[in-house]
Amino acid sequence: MTDSIERLYRAVLAARDLDPARSRTAKLMQQGSGKMAKKLAEEAIEVAIDAVSGDAQAVVRESADLIYNLAVLWAELDIRPEDVWREMERRELLLGIAEKLPKSPVKVAKAGPGGVQGRPIVAADNRTIRKRH
Repeated sequence: MTDSIERLYRAVLAARDLDPARSRTAKLMQQGSGKMAKKLAEEAIEVAIDAVSGDAQAVVRESADLIYNLAVLWAELDIRPEDVWREMERRELLLGIAEKLPKSPVKVAKAGPGGVQGRPIVAADNRTIRKRH
């Protein structure tokens, strides 16, 4: 998977100088980081809506769009995929790979006999969300 994201990132870098009339990536890069961030947010919302709807195939398609738009934004901000992987490794050392760092400081539990103790996982409530077309 990491190789795929690296390939995508390199392709985005290569496409940014193409003709914006022929390249979606070049057009998006020309429009700036505000437009890129908006597209990223739109794709994230579409993933969430399709997930709530239980449409796994749509989640796959929209996730691919989300990852593409994320790579475009990274390229615009000169963030390399390895920068993100380094941050993931740092977080894994703190809380475990399957945990997100909290917004506010919390005490990190010390590792016990079973490994790193994490925070409880809380599920989002089930709300109905409609996708706009």
